Amino acid sequence: MSSKRPNILFIMADQMAAPLLPFYDEKSVVKMPHLSRLAKEGVVFESAYCPSPLCAPSRFGLVSGQLPSKIGAYDNAADFAADIPTYAHYLRNLGYRTALSGKMHFCGPDQLHGYEERMTSDIYPADYGWAVNWDQLEVRPSWYHNMSSVLHAGPSVRTNQLDHDEETVFRARQYLYDHVRNTPDRPFCLTISMTHPHDPYTIPAEFYDLYRDEEIPMPANIIAQADQDVHSKRLLKVIDLWDKPLTEEAIRRARRAYFGSCSYVDSKVGELLKTLKECGLEDDTIIVFSGDHGDMLGERGLWYKMHWFEMAARVPMVIHAPKRFKAARVAGSVSTIDLLPTFVEMAGSQVDAQLPLDGRSLLTHLQGQGGHDEVIGEYMAEGSKTPLIMIRRGPWKFVYSQDDVCMLYNLQSDPAERANLATDPASGAVLQAFMDEALQRWDFGTLHQQVLSSQRRRRLVFSALTKGKLTSWDHQPFVDASQQYMRNHIDLDDLERRARFPRP
Repeated sequence: MSSKRPNILFIMADQMAAPLLPFYDEKSVVKMPHLSRLAKEGVVFESAYCPSPLCAPSRFGLVSGQLPSKIGAYDNAADFAADIPTYAHYLRNLGYRTALSGKMHFCGPDQLHGYEERMTSDIYPADYGWAVNWDQLEVRPSWYHNMSSVLHAGPSVRTNQLDHDEETVFRARQYLYDHVRNTPDRPFCLTISMTHPHDPYTIPAEFYDLYRDEEIPMPANIIAQADQDVHSKRLLKVIDLWDKPLTEEAIRRARRAYFGSCSYVDSKVGELLKTLKECGLEDDTIIVFSGDHGDMLGERGLWYKMHWFEMAARVPMVIHAPKRFKAARVAGSVSTIDLLPTFVEMAGSQVDAQLPLDGRSLLTHLQGQGGHDEVIGEYMAEGSKTPLIMIRRGPWKFVYSQDDVCMLYNLQSDPAERANLATDPASGAVLQAFMDEALQRWDFGTLHQQVLSSQRRRRLVFSALTKGKLTSWDHQPFVDASQQYMRNHIDLDDLERRARFPRP
């Protein structure tokens, strides 16, 4: 490792399913030349997972290095407390400029959480309006996912998500230009978080037409509605797909648009890489690419996320720094909550041993010295009625809920997760060991009550705050136009000299 603190460029995609990508599946038809190059030159984590298969809980876990239950990150309207340390706090203490461009789904009045600058607003609301209600499980709120994303899939000229991601990458590139012109001696940690390929499944024809209908693979693993596990049956009702079969044409069109959206993300990564090179930042910048969760995309008859199956729970993770880490592939299972201690160690420091942390540094993995092979996950949002936990270790994946049938899969012999070994007597000892571990790790009764209490508080607070004068928590990026471009209080020649890179 260099003695100079490296820059960190952390790029996130939203709802990008790792199993579909070309650097995980050699048969993949998804076109991602820029990310494929980074993967070839960098360290690829073949078994990386989210801490929760839903946006906000996963992201809160990622930035804090803690499991959702430890920080109250129960659903997409969970309050993220301002006193929970994030990697941005740690790196800022080490002298880094910390910045965020794009989505992070922070809920609550603190919309920075250690980032010194936030260049865009979020695409999602910052209030408690999307709180789950376990008191009324039979009620399907209007904000739940539905199948319009699939039924209306295809090419489009412009969307809400395109507006967001175009601004996100533009602001991030501008940040890099400003960095080399104004603060080149300070290290930066710039997080760029795009919302693609998250549904709705639509993308401009430029990317949709990279693919043909006949080359789009259909879901390979179909489970009949009656044969679904209990949680999957609830999810089919959550997304309004119960007793509503989709046509093959609709499925293919949605998957084609999703593939196009992955290529769109790759094109934006290409723009960022070009800017790094133009600014002379390539050698001093560690590039990290990952995501918040995946997308079932029709596999097993399911869509979106909210389950612990591979398509929803596995995320891409590539760390590119060829002068620091040799190209390699890591087979052990890791989590995005491991990124906080990894970033801190990359910066040459250590996390505070007196503070809670569930993540473990990936530095030994990156240095080819081995490391942990374990992921712990939690889900307490849409479609659940009690906490749904996951343990991934070695070849095994174990999923447990107090009210559902347990699931146990050997992913080495059954990568499609078709054989639930929880009912197989030959796997009884393995199942019992996981059961014992789960009951030791979690006090499920207490956790259930904590989730219910949080939901009830947030519903009452949200109801009150929607009455009378509305005070928004949504981040409002400020631009001081008096300091932009040419102004009469700034010497013209000096301004032009400072704004030009490289300087004449």
